[in-house]
Amino acid sequence: MLKLIRILLAPTVFIYYIVIKVRNYMFDKSILPVEKVACRVISIGNLTVGGSGKTPTVLMVSKLLKETGTKVGVLSRGYKRSSKGYLLVSDGKNIFANVDDAGDEILLIAKENKIPAAVCEKRVIGAGKFLNDVNLDVIILDDAYQHRWLYRDLDILLIDQRFLHKVNSLEQSLLPLGNMREPFSSISRADLIIINTKFSDKQPVPSQLLPFFENKNVVWANYVPAGILDVKNEEIFTLKDFEGLKGLVVSGIARPYSFLKILEDNNIDISNKILFKDHKNYDLNDVNDIRKKFYDTNSHFIITTQKDAIKLSKFSVELDDVDIYYLKIEMIIEDQNFEKILINTLNNNKNNNGMLN
Repeated sequence: MLKLIRILLAPTVFIYYIVIKVRNYMFDKSILPVEKVACRVISIGNLTVGGSGKTPTVLMVSKLLKETGTKVGVLSRGYKRSSKGYLLVSDGKNIFANVDDAGDEILLIAKENKIPAAVCEKRVIGAGKFLNDVNLDVIILDDAYQHRWLYRDLDILLIDQRFLHKVNSLEQSLLPLGNMREPFSSISRADLIIINTKFSDKQPVPSQLLPFFENKNVVWANYVPAGILDVKNEEIFTLKDFEGLKGLVVSGIARPYSFLKILEDNNIDISNKILFKDHKNYDLNDVNDIRKKFYDTNSHFIITTQKDAIKLSKFSVELDDVDIYYLKIEMIIEDQNFEKILINTLNNNKNNNGMLN
């Protein structure tokens, strides 16, 4: 049905393309204003809608900067949150918001890396208020490649390798026909490109797309499983502990292929599963459906993603009689000099607020 709707809307792709080209031209020529804030800004984003791995990338980059002694915080719009306007989610020590008010991704980042985090639809306003609340050297903007109103010292573009290799497919068309927010020519704005292979082997960039990557800083990244954790008490297990067992897989992320693949590759039975749409906001009916499926299929446990676990944890009472776990993943950059590349690119780019170590 969705594919049919997209095909029916295909004639509007040209209009969308013109709007994108004019908008970018106006930013490039400083016709549209770009605001600066009193710290370094890193944008992490992509050219497509959903599923490229922005949250693991933000986790990886913010952790790396924190380990260098940099005071780093993350600002997100807080997609599908119930609140509006600016909200301080964490000051790096305390959590001030729940998953409904903050959104799943930013709450995960704040809890996992123990760094300041905030949400605001308008990033310029949000960045200013964030800096009033917390002393920061660097703000990482989550999903902000297209949000050009706020000046950034470093634009990191994330690209899903599987998507990259779908050359000539409808997916590589602009919205609303395909999944692309911008055409491949917009790669030119990126200071650093991360091609995310997830759990697959590295492949070269398709020859048809190579011209867009010429003279660009490109690194490859992949996921590694960091363990399976109990949602209720954070006890850590290995994937081998679940080998051969039949679980109920629950997922509410954009492209669950990699999540399912790593479970299957480790001989975890994934024949029973419930796959929701991206950024699923679970309610009591959903939890009851999950419990029913769990018992109907005689599953031994429920396994989900880390983002879903953040949202399901508020139903601890309803799921008290069920063993529920989440797969924790980490992003690894292939290039061992990535930290140096990141810091040098950030320091060499543009002119703002001193040097990072």
